Amino acid sequence: MEKLTRILVPVEFSPRCSGAAHYAEALATHFHSEIVLLHVVGPVAPLYGSAEALAYSSIGDLTADRKAQRQSLLDAFLADELDGIAVRRVLVEDDPAGAIVQYARDESCDLIVMPTHGYGPFRRFLLGSVTAKVLHDASCPVWTGPHMEQAPVRDAIHFRKVMCAVDFGHDTRPVLNWGAGFAREFGATLAVVHAIPLSTVRLGPVFFDPEWRAHVAHTARERIDFYLQDLRIQGEVSIEIGDVPAAVSEAAKRWSADLLVIGRGHAPGLMGRLRTNAYAILRESPCPVAAI
Repeated sequence: MEKLTRILVPVEFSPRCSGAAHYAEALATHFHSEIVLLHVVGPVAPLYGSAEALAYSSIGDLTADRKAQRQSLLDAFLADELDGIAVRRVLVEDDPAGAIVQYARDESCDLIVMPTHGYGPFRRFLLGSVTAKVLHDASCPVWTGPHMEQAPVRDAIHFRKVMCAVDFGHDTRPVLNWGAGFAREFGATLAVVHAIPLSTVRLGPVFFDPEWRAHVAHTARERIDFYLQDLRIQGEVSIEIGDVPAAVSEAAKRWSADLLVIGRGHAPGLMGRLRTNAYAILRESPCPVAAI
């Protein structure tokens, strides 16, 4: 992996966001990165219909007051904790997801760190609408996770075990390269997990011959070994059979992984940038996830 020169942290002032910033802080300390704290003020919904809104003379003042209040919150956000780290605080008014993706692209950010859960009308979803769009559209890796509010402080964050989940798609090599590079940076142990769907080894309630199960698992292990040898990477290999998200999550939990690295896909279309199982893996992971 390349050095993390600039880390983008979208800020919405929740405990989950503070936890995400702790991870960004730990990474920035190691890589001597700049952290960009980006707060996006979404458009204000009109209080009345369009004609009435034109007659509401103080609407501009309301917007200015709102932005000033958010700027004050942004300036104070983790001011003491981030002391000694290069930090830039940026406030923009735009669509949140689009602004995050565009800023990351324009400023050549190497990583986006943000929690999975969102706020607003899409709060009921397990992945916030903003995070989902960023995962789909961002060209750089996205570091996220479902338990960000539980993140320890910077000095208590360690990366001793890194696990890569691969499905032999086009992003297998980028996932392994990024995960192995990250593990080398922190002197961590690397493991690779591949989950074989149950549909591969059974039809309804009927399981196929045990020899077939063994053959499928052996073939998967051979493919992983080929990738590791070709990329000159060393790592433990785990082949799981079962529901893919649950199997990957259980493997990460059993191995006490500090980071899970997954792919998002690269094909165009609604689900092209985020594979079918990625949402569920993000939701169930016991540790932070780097989506490459």
